[in-house]
Amino acid sequence: MRLPADLPDTIPVFPLPGALLLPRARLPLHIFEPRYLQMIDDTLKTAHRLIGMVQPYEVPGTQEKRLHTIGCAGRLTQFSETEDGRYMITLAGMSRFRVQQEVTGFTPYRRCDVTWDGFSADLGATEEDKTFERDAFLDVLGRYFETMDLSTDWDSLKEADNELLINSLSMLCPFDPEEKQALLEAPSLTTRRETLVTLLEFAMRATSDEERMQ
Repeated sequence: MRLPADLPDTIPVFPLPGALLLPRARLPLHIFEPRYLQMIDDTLKTAHRLIGMVQPYEVPGTQEKRLHTIGCAGRLTQFSETEDGRYMITLAGMSRFRVQQEVTGFTPYRRCDVTWDGFSADLGATEEDKTFERDAFLDVLGRYFETMDLSTDWDSLKEADNELLINSLSMLCPFDPEEKQALLEAPSLTTRRETLVTLLEFAMRATSDEERMQ
């Protein structure tokens, strides 16, 4: 599946708030709800084994949860079952997509007709960020982790290539769903890195302001 034409027109979607998947990244998931257990069973029977990760959002004044227009599909590459029937899976990010319409009926989980147009680069080689200043970025990241009282494997971060570093942090940092959506929709790796830095700096300022008010 290296061309948009190789990808299916309809895929199952997993609307999980705050769970971000990006192309060429990997997302581990713990599946336990019956409808999503069924989704995994059905996906394993397909040739493409794709599941779309989409951020849901609530419609103001209602309890309705709609789907954002853009999501990212991952291929189910690892699968294991626990003794009590839960699934532990890993999705390998393939390509972003745009939701055209939701398909009703037939399954307990949600499915969507999607288009892959405009995201052909997601299926290509590792993306480059030619203006990336790694030392300055790691300095901001270090201050963020200290401010938020988070820990990480710095040796692994320093060894990661630019795309893996930026995308992994976009997926792992505790941003809210709308911020995750902004990172997903970034048109280039450079834009995603700039958005990521903005979110890191905003989170640090917000935390500092809260501490001063206490």
